[in-house]
Amino acid sequence: MRRWPALLPVVVFFALAGMFYWRIVMMEQGDMPNNIPSPMISKAAPEFDLPPLLLDKPGVKLGDLKGKVTLVNFFASWCVPCRVEHPLLSQLGDRVNLVGVAYKDRPEDSRSWLGKLGDPYKALGMDRDGRVGIDFGVYGVPESYLIDKNGVIRFKQTGPFTPEDISKKLMPMLAELQK
Repeated sequence: MRRWPALLPVVVFFALAGMFYWRIVMMEQGDMPNNIPSPMISKAAPEFDLPPLLLDKPGVKLGDLKGKVTLVNFFASWCVPCRVEHPLLSQLGDRVNLVGVAYKDRPEDSRSWLGKLGDPYKALGMDRDGRVGIDFGVYGVPESYLIDKNGVIRFKQTGPFTPEDISKKLMPMLAELQK
């Protein structure tokens, strides 16, 4: 009986190693964490009206998005994957109405972050308390939602976009929705 406490760390180690191995095998089979399904797909985007982050750009509200295909990107200055994704968003240019939502971030931090990395957004809103993110079903940042001309969510990207995500997922969806 005295040996059991001494074996406990070994048992815990092998249990954790087994879980990590199982997760790696699942990822190799295509079960990626950024493939989290969204119950919001094919549903109307939630109503929202966010105050502007910058004085020279409007805030973001659902009514302003109607009539154009829009990519709503939730980001934060404290988010390392957001920094990785940012140059890819900057390359989208005029191909999509790109709007940003500073999620649970201090306005001065978001402004400084955009000042350093550039501002690819046509409109920027502040979601300081995260309420709009909750309504969208945001798991964490970065997260993006493609909304069609009628205000219906058609695609969700959990985690940062990669060049492959943009070319194989986002661009074909954009082409279809902009017809």
